Amino acid sequence: MALTKILAVDDEPFNLEIIEEILESLDFELKVATSGPECLDMVEEYMPQVILLDVSMPQMNGYEVCKNLKSNPNTAHIIVMFVSARGTVEERMEGYSVGAEDYIVKPFGHNELKSKLNNLSQVLREKESLEKQVEAATSTAFNAMANSSEMGQIVNYVENIGFINDPQTLGKALVSCLQSFDLQSNVEFRYDNNIDHFALHGVCSPIVIELFEMLKNKGRLHEFSHRILVNYEFISLLILNMPDHDPDKHGRIRDHACFIVSVTEQQLRAILTKQMLESQQEKLNSVASAVHSKFHGLISLLNDNRKNNEKVFKQLQEDLEVRIPTMGLDEDQEIFIYKKVDETIQKSIAREESVQQVKAAFAEIEQDLSLLLKS
Repeated sequence: MALTKILAVDDEPFNLEIIEEILESLDFELKVATSGPECLDMVEEYMPQVILLDVSMPQMNGYEVCKNLKSNPNTAHIIVMFVSARGTVEERMEGYSVGAEDYIVKPFGHNELKSKLNNLSQVLREKESLEKQVEAATSTAFNAMANSSEMGQIVNYVENIGFINDPQTLGKALVSCLQSFDLQSNVEFRYDNNIDHFALHGVCSPIVIELFEMLKNKGRLHEFSHRILVNYEFISLLILNMPDHDPDKHGRIRDHACFIVSVTEQQLRAILTKQMLESQQEKLNSVASAVHSKFHGLISLLNDNRKNNEKVFKQLQEDLEVRIPTMGLDEDQEIFIYKKVDETIQKSIAREESVQQVKAAFAEIEQDLSLLLKS
């Protein structure tokens, strides 16, 4: 479902005019409201897909309007993007705590707003296409866990991830595990210059991604409203619906979440290490194959040289046996020539022994390479 209907809410007519001007060239249906109560009066009838909601308004500020929208089952699904002159971490966290999906800081440019709306349009399309698939997958993935204790679910999860060999499957397994505790969660993996996001419905909202980026280096644990953010070096986890009504369960879930992220990070490290070793093994195999080919090429060349030498000496001996008796040499001269030829042949035999030593050395090197590859 592409984004087509937008409601802009701001008590300043000038700001609404700017938004109308920016969206004029886009294929969006736009309606405006000048106050929070007016927004709530018209929203169910108009039913926009996205609300651009000003934070600072009289009578009812944007946070209050958003709470009303998200508490109403008929409007809870509508994406809310806050529009504010301030964009601190605290303000963004406050916006997210009341249920907003995105945040834009005034003054903003034409391209910035268009880009954010295009991203939200993509989020709507992906949610629609993935929702049924994810619901079907998550209902069966951890069926055994659903009937066991919390610790039993964790033990099953730890055992299962030991068989996972890629980060994508691991991220999906983590989200499914948390769903078995009735927890809605978003996850970020950071590894090898990659950033992957996982959520119950397939995609994380832009404001969640911003929170991950802003808070990933701010400590191990953050709690705000009924949400909790757990940070490790490679993994961040955001749980959206902590059980605040039950302090004991809240504490258990918080401890479970930290432990689950910890063991998941260790498995992610193991996966990355295995991938690195497999890559190195492939390179080593390639090098060993090249060395093996060159060794056999050299040995073949040495064998060819040996055969050629044998032919030369054999031909020389045959020629001498024919020619020397006809040359009129005395016996001492003939003996001298035969002696010189014999010395030359013996030197050649000595070189042949060196060739055999080279072959033996090559064989030892190949054996060492073979043992190295096996280890």
